[in-house]
Amino acid sequence: MMNFFFLAVFTLFLIIFQSVVLPFFPWFPQSFDLLIVSILFLSLAYSHYAAILTIVGIGAVMDSISGVAFFHHIFSYLWIYLIVQLFKQFVFHRSGVFILIISVVSVLIQQALILFSVFIQQGKDAVLQMDFTLMVWQLFWASLLIPTGVWGINLMNHHWVYLAKRVKRQFAQRYRG
Repeated sequence: MMNFFFLAVFTLFLIIFQSVVLPFFPWFPQSFDLLIVSILFLSLAYSHYAAILTIVGIGAVMDSISGVAFFHHIFSYLWIYLIVQLFKQFVFHRSGVFILIISVVSVLIQQALILFSVFIQQGKDAVLQMDFTLMVWQLFWASLLIPTGVWGINLMNHHWVYLAKRVKRQFAQRYRG
């Protein structure tokens, strides 16, 4: 329950930061979807159906507040989850190289879905007119910041669990007698 509360607070922070604060920065167009950090942490830490429902919920919130087609975030987050679960069986999932590769693949999934939706709606000429250097910059920043973010959220989660156990122990000692 405490892990769920921690993840909910962290995800809410990322949603608010990405949708309210980040657009005021001049380098905003080069940023990637920050919630990939939360999705990757969730995918690496949990393997049960509640994780899938949580990912669908996060995707529905992002689809509701973003300007992309509905189900874009849900679909991309579920693909990220499935790929992580698939490769987690074959690779040591705490490896820095694995997290780096899955970070780049996650951003590529979202970019491919955007390219596909532009192609479907406007044709190949619109796809060829897109700014591909922007996508390269997003991949670059994602390769630097997503592994750092996953490491940071894992560290914060460990501190959160430690503090929760400590407070629980102090309450037990104080009120036990």
